[in-house]
Amino acid sequence: MLAGCTSKREESGSGKGDGLKKITIAEPVHLIGYLPLYVAIEEGYFKEEGLDVEVITATGGAHVTSVIGGDAWGNIAGPDSNQMANKGNSDPIVSVVNVVNRANVYLMGNEDKNIDSSNKEELKSYLEGKTIAAGRFGGSPNLLTRWLLMDVGLDPATDVVLEEPADASAVVSLVESGKADIANGGEPQITEGIKKGVWKEPFYSFTSLGDYPYSVLSVKKSTIEKEPKVVEGFVRAVLKGLKAVDEDHELAMKVLKAEFSSTSDESLQASLDRAYADKLWSKDGYISKEALAKPMEVVEKTGVYKDGYEYDKLVDMQFVEKLTE
Repeated sequence: MLAGCTSKREESGSGKGDGLKKITIAEPVHLIGYLPLYVAIEEGYFKEEGLDVEVITATGGAHVTSVIGGDAWGNIAGPDSNQMANKGNSDPIVSVVNVVNRANVYLMGNEDKNIDSSNKEELKSYLEGKTIAAGRFGGSPNLLTRWLLMDVGLDPATDVVLEEPADASAVVSLVESGKADIANGGEPQITEGIKKGVWKEPFYSFTSLGDYPYSVLSVKKSTIEKEPKVVEGFVRAVLKGLKAVDEDHELAMKVLKAEFSSTSDESLQASLDRAYADKLWSKDGYISKEALAKPMEVVEKTGVYKDGYEYDKLVDMQFVEKLTE
């Protein structure tokens, strides 16, 4: 992940007198994984649908609560985060299109050691007793790390030490300073850590879990009911963004440079290369029942949320299905 300042890259036309409907999307952090959304803004796909889209960065879970409170029209988040906020909510947040279809989290260690990540016993032996920079408690990287520890037979509370900084970018410095042995994260942190000699290639990749709706775009149920044409246009623009990123790598790099101007071209290219290699982005925007079960199993196993969910109440694929027929 890459934390950054609030993104306010609005489309040409401010929404003042140009007939465009202004909508705000809340993101938890400015993230390279959200590239298809940024491309849809930069290339005017939303404008073609009569929409003026602004993305704001709302940290600490505010990307979810801002939708509930009406400060944002929608969000990009994990469906598991939405489900936890939906408990007792008469107007739940519903996911309408997939963006990041892999668990975009990796584990890097400070030891020059080859680990067979498919061997649970070997992985358990390596992880036991380590201090792990795991990120904010409740965030997806933290929960995935806890889930893996439990999956290999370790207790996150007693068998390891978890450092849980709110700032996702702090994990590199924690390992570099010797305060942690292992960190989780994604690009461009991975490449930055490699360049500094903090670690080598990740020894474990959560992308190996396959289809996994890690970051999806969602709106309130009432929005779907009251503004179906707006939601349909929004989804159509996102699907164009997904297609553009998949097919036009030069365009993807151009938009990355615009969104992350303080990051080196080398790191951005490494980010893009890894994303394509790991099939990071959804190609069709679809969220399947089987894929949704994975993040929901993670929150249940880690004990963060145990009240269950219903696919048809958490996900609405009517627009994706209509537009991809």
